[in-house]
Amino acid sequence: MRIILASNSPRRREILSQLGVQYEVIPSNYEEKAADIEPHELVMLFAKNKAKSIANNIKGRALVIGADTIVYKDEIMGKPKNKDDAASMLRKLSGSTHSVITGISVIQTPKMSITTDYEETFVKFKDISEKEIEAYVNSGEVWDKAGAYAIQGLGSLLVQRIEGCYFNVVGLPVYKLSTMLQKLGYEILQ
Repeated sequence: MRIILASNSPRRREILSQLGVQYEVIPSNYEEKAADIEPHELVMLFAKNKAKSIANNIKGRALVIGADTIVYKDEIMGKPKNKDDAASMLRKLSGSTHSVITGISVIQTPKMSITTDYEETFVKFKDISEKEIEAYVNSGEVWDKAGAYAIQGLGSLLVQRIEGCYFNVVGLPVYKLSTMLQKLGYEILQ
């Protein structure tokens, strides 16, 4: 079965590769536009639209995977625009618990059968000092990361504990994805 990842995320590629999945990357050019819907619905909408943007152009049988991850604490926190924005996000997350929500959508072509769901993980940050915020922002790890941190890198030093799927925080909830793929007839573990 042809597996297509509709994402250019290095983290998502790394997770699929670690699982031994043979896949190809065709990045979606879907442009996310803010919508006034709750966060769980938003990530599922974005994931489905990313997968659809690729699936619509695929000839033959394939499973197209789309995903979208956000950090949520009183508001959606996307990727930081600059150093001040990254520091501001880290201050908001400091000493509190936030949600990491990933929408995931798998489309089976050519039937265009769509299954879409989400995973939510709760992440508790330690109290982060201004010195630590400055050092972390200067590390450069904050770029291209929702909420301005990477749990799989130096950002792990900020995390006191998590409740839920670790891989979800990285950007691709493995268990959720595997159950969705199973429903469509693809077994990762065979």
